[in-house]
Amino acid sequence: MAKGHRVFPNLYRDSVSLMQVSAAIAAAPGVEQASAVMASESNLEILRAAGLLDEAGDFGASDLLIVVEGDEAAVAEALASSEALLTHEASPAGGTGPAPTPPRSIAMGLNALPAANLALISTPGDYAAAEAQKALSLGLNVMMFSDNVALADEIALKRAADAGGLMVMGPDCGTAIIDGVPLGFANAVRRGAVGVVAASGTGLQQVTCLVDRWGDGISQAIGTGGRDLKAEVGGATMLRGLSALADDADTRVIVLVSKPPAQAVARRILDAAAKVDKPVVVNFLGADLADNDDAGVYAAPTLDAAAAIAVALAAGGERPAGTGADTPQPPGSAIAGLAPGQRFVRGLFSGGTFCYEALLLLSEALGPVYSNTPIEPDLALADPWRSRENTVVDLGEDVFTRGRPHPMIDGTIRNERIVAEAGDASVAVILLDLVLGHGAHGDPAAEMAPAIRAARQRAADDGRRLAFVASVCGTDADPQGLGRQEAMLREADVLLADSNAAAVRLAARIATRDEAIAATKRAAGRSR
Repeated sequence: MAKGHRVFPNLYRDSVSLMQVSAAIAAAPGVEQASAVMASESNLEILRAAGLLDEAGDFGASDLLIVVEGDEAAVAEALASSEALLTHEASPAGGTGPAPTPPRSIAMGLNALPAANLALISTPGDYAAAEAQKALSLGLNVMMFSDNVALADEIALKRAADAGGLMVMGPDCGTAIIDGVPLGFANAVRRGAVGVVAASGTGLQQVTCLVDRWGDGISQAIGTGGRDLKAEVGGATMLRGLSALADDADTRVIVLVSKPPAQAVARRILDAAAKVDKPVVVNFLGADLADNDDAGVYAAPTLDAAAAIAVALAAGGERPAGTGADTPQPPGSAIAGLAPGQRFVRGLFSGGTFCYEALLLLSEALGPVYSNTPIEPDLALADPWRSRENTVVDLGEDVFTRGRPHPMIDGTIRNERIVAEAGDASVAVILLDLVLGHGAHGDPAAEMAPAIRAARQRAADDGRRLAFVASVCGTDADPQGLGRQEAMLREADVLLADSNAAAVRLAARIATRDEAIAATKRAAGRSR
């Protein structure tokens, strides 16, 4: 394998653009790995750890660096063509004349758009806090897409925002929908009566997409960043977002989403929610809210339940008796072809919150589940690249993305893992998520389908069958098209469910197929 790199001095591109460039280069024939990053010291360390960068190099933090590994000719071609990917700019309106000079500071941007009230920060983490502080000082709310921001900086920024009546979404806020405009990895959803505040990007995407699918829409969707509900931060953005939606005339129902908060923070948020004169649906995945008796606060055990309750309440109804997407019965063909020794589920996720929800639900149904992000420390995979028994893997974690794009942008790592899992004779089900929307891969099902077929063939060569179960998080208005993506997966004989939770439960039913067979027979008897 040959390696090479190319430096573009003093050239900046945001992280979403760089991930898309990385994916485009990596897709070229003969290229094994590729990464486009700003040459900050933390990014250089990641590239060295991934084996993509051997030389020390004379790189500056304001330089853009592209590294490629593969066949020698492919590396040379990729580096030569990289400039076109980075420097292409749309022509100005009318297609003639020089392009306007872009603003070179937040202040210049505000001069150009004096009515703006939000700055989106997507610089390397080393500089993000300073830029966010500049935005706050100019009276702007902030969305920090950037990660690798010190916790102390996050606390200071959120305190400054609170003092000024402003809001900081993030750091590491990957998703928001503000006044109908999707930001980061967000979906195209209709406007409506449901407002969401979420400390989870894919959790926010799941709720907003299901609300859209089930007949309502989104007033505002506010991301907080994953650390907002830690004890040190105190839920500052979730509380600010809750207050903003409480005052918003277009919002009739509010949904709060997070992994389990610190206990004191959860109590503070629930107390605040109980004072809001609107229904508040709370989904703190894995937290026990069963004993919460605050009037107007509705506990939801899963993301799809949160969406279903919100839609029912927004329509003026009561909390529905059955919440969430229905779990389909597995067809007999999915069960009949499995050998007695095939009894494990392997979940390969691009969404971190989908992975966590799957861990919770599979643990209830199947017992211990191993993971690179386990619920219990003793269930951590010794090697995240190798599954054992029932396993659920978050492929968006750093160990998998060092020197590579996120799996929502480039499915190479997951596709390789799908085929690898098919070689294990104890596997019954491979469980998948597919996340659509702005910033995500342009045609993820088309990229995944060949890997699914190759995995089936590998199992068939050993005289086995495999069941594939998936859910697609998206809408028909997304660039990829929900219906088109689902149709391609069905053509690959993938069993689909309307939500992540329903897909997880379907996978569990197949793995415990004696119970599933009995349920199928009971259903058949009722239909006669």
